[in-house]
Amino acid sequence: MDFKGLKPIVYGGREVWPLVEGGKGVAATNHASSGAWAAAGGIGTVSAVNADSYDANGDPIPQVYHGATRKERHQELIRYAIAGGVEQVKRAHAIAGGHGAININVLWEMGGAQEVLEGILQQTPGMVTGVTCGAGMPYKLAEIAQRYNVCYLPIVSSARAFRALWKRSYHKVPDLLAAVVYEDPWLAGGHNGLSNAEDPTKPEDPYPRVKALRETMRAEGVSEDVHIVMAGGVWALREWNDWIDNPELGSIVFQFGTRPLLTVESPIPQAWKDLLRTVEPGEVLLHKFSPTGFYSSAIRNPFLRELEARSERQIPYSRVEAGEHTVQLDVGVKGRNFWVAPKDLERARAWNAAGYTEALKTPDDTVVFVTPPERDVIRKDQTDCMGCLSHCGFSSWKDHDDFTTGRLADPRSFCIQKGLQGAVHGAPLDENLVFAGHAAYRFKQDPFYSNNFTPTVKELVDRILTGE
Repeated sequence: MDFKGLKPIVYGGREVWPLVEGGKGVAATNHASSGAWAAAGGIGTVSAVNADSYDANGDPIPQVYHGATRKERHQELIRYAIAGGVEQVKRAHAIAGGHGAININVLWEMGGAQEVLEGILQQTPGMVTGVTCGAGMPYKLAEIAQRYNVCYLPIVSSARAFRALWKRSYHKVPDLLAAVVYEDPWLAGGHNGLSNAEDPTKPEDPYPRVKALRETMRAEGVSEDVHIVMAGGVWALREWNDWIDNPELGSIVFQFGTRPLLTVESPIPQAWKDLLRTVEPGEVLLHKFSPTGFYSSAIRNPFLRELEARSERQIPYSRVEAGEHTVQLDVGVKGRNFWVAPKDLERARAWNAAGYTEALKTPDDTVVFVTPPERDVIRKDQTDCMGCLSHCGFSSWKDHDDFTTGRLADPRSFCIQKGLQGAVHGAPLDENLVFAGHAAYRFKQDPFYSNNFTPTVKELVDRILTGE
């Protein structure tokens, strides 16, 4: 079947291609890539998640925290985030040169999300067309959009989630709802919206889920002018031919998150770009180590493999002798009130003999075994927490009320701020978190990227518009 081709849509008062650059947090999408995407006629997305500011030489300003308490460091983080977001929007707007549109992307579960978002919008009037927001249930997104007269584009992974948002809040501000982003929870990179009812090992076809989303939107009286953005797993548009001009689905826009990583303007380090060319099918892991509590997808590098191994070195315990917990743990812990099963005592002694001599308690009445250097890194990272999430499982931070989740800090997780900042700012990739969508293996297979070719954003957009 011949590729139908795309028609421009009207967004923000001008015609643009129905192509969205996915916003990748912590500086993996910045002004250079998003401005170029808009200049090519699409919708560029500045990440407003701990975005970079620059010094007089144009170099990123390291985000160093001086506050003695987490609360003080959290306020520093908010100031960094607003300053960086404003800088990125202004630069992207200049690069776009009046073409396309600029969105900003925030995670509702990031620390101080509302303050950061409003701080950026206050200082960039007329530059931001819309705000995309997911990772949680952003009920307040509509009222914030109304306050600053920008469009809003909630990110959901099911019709049910959209219906809840619409009923509670969005029906009050229907005119500024520009699109609903359907993010495939099995295929998208970064954090994913899998619900407890869905099996992470059994991907579902997105078509019936998006059809159900449109049916829900129609049942709630949402205008047909409100697009659905298909995000996650999108590579070549010829593969989505039956989605284009499909009356069941209504107006469909396509989002590309992974492909723009490998462009000239992409701000990620060269080592990350080189790594993308080597990814094989199945090497992007959908995992639940993130301190957000959400599933997320990243390249299964040594950093992630170590987290997998750490969780495997785990045994349950009780504080009293009960059930199968009939023997006392005698390695890795201080005190004698750790009762475990005999088979788990044998495993613990083997781990101890292999150098994993420190047993760290988890919130789930288990202990994990790590080496002394690993323990020291975990403890330091937990101590250095700057409150980058609204709720953090790794450090037990919460960004409001009493500033604690009330749960034990979880050593099976990691400092996501450190992992993402490290990956994008040149720290060894093997020691940091490298997000990617599950289609990343296609860089190695797609002839467009052969002979080490790296396109400009304009060349990539032109390629996408051919259906390839």
